[in-house]
Amino acid sequence: MKDLVKNSARNTWQEFIEFPLPGRSQKPRTDGLTMVIDEGIGLAALKDLLRLAADYIDMIKLGFGTPALYKTEILREKIRVVRSFNIDIFPGGTFLEVAIYQEKLKEYISLTASFGFTAIEVSDGTINLSDGARHTAITLAAEKGLKVFTEVGKKEPGNVLCFKDLLRLVKRDLNSGACRVIVEGRNPAKDVGLYDNNGRLIEFELEELVSALKDPSLLIWEAPKKEQQQDLISRLGSNVNIGNVSPIDVIALEALRVGLRSDTLKQSTDVRRLTTVSVQS
Repeated sequence: MKDLVKNSARNTWQEFIEFPLPGRSQKPRTDGLTMVIDEGIGLAALKDLLRLAADYIDMIKLGFGTPALYKTEILREKIRVVRSFNIDIFPGGTFLEVAIYQEKLKEYISLTASFGFTAIEVSDGTINLSDGARHTAITLAAEKGLKVFTEVGKKEPGNVLCFKDLLRLVKRDLNSGACRVIVEGRNPAKDVGLYDNNGRLIEFELEELVSALKDPSLLIWEAPKKEQQQDLISRLGSNVNIGNVSPIDVIALEALRVGLRSDTLKQSTDVRRLTTVSVQS
């Protein structure tokens, strides 16, 4: 064992421990995406996060309008560091909503691209956008070479979209050129999106939305709480796309995905053996 620890270039544990939930996708991947929300962590913390957990992060959102509050050199360095790990980075959708409200959409998109962001989020969680305005925002961003993530759902508690409206919005955005659609679930994810007032998934709407789409991997489910992440993994599998993950929860989420936490270990087909296996000395 000492030689194994000393000489292995890989993670030593993975040389002999199999993940209880197999099949976790590896980067670069098209499903099982993890989107982290950065609400204002410093450069040192960001670099530490990426050194520790870059393998488990696919995109980082600089929440709401925080990019406007950084010094320019700090913002550029954040973007540079994230991109150096081949991770997408984009400003939050509320920032775009401010730009639209102030009739500065084109300038906002141009500045987003010039700073080096790889993607953009188009949403109307606070303001109301017509179908035409939403399509225009998606098209203009795509023309600048930005990946477009859209978001459906309102941020105001109690303003829950019915299933038919939600499905229509998702299909419309994908047809307009969005590469992924984010289902709203802002922290603490209660009485918003597909969550009830206790923060639990509305199961039948989740199942209907997934079954109505040809490719459910085009959805990213905002799930800031462990119980919500666990629910999604239990129902949709390890490679469900999960967003609005706190930087401090990235490793914990990955442990859920592969069955290294009791919450999802119970899903393993081998878990029943745990009560009968004997330990050899």
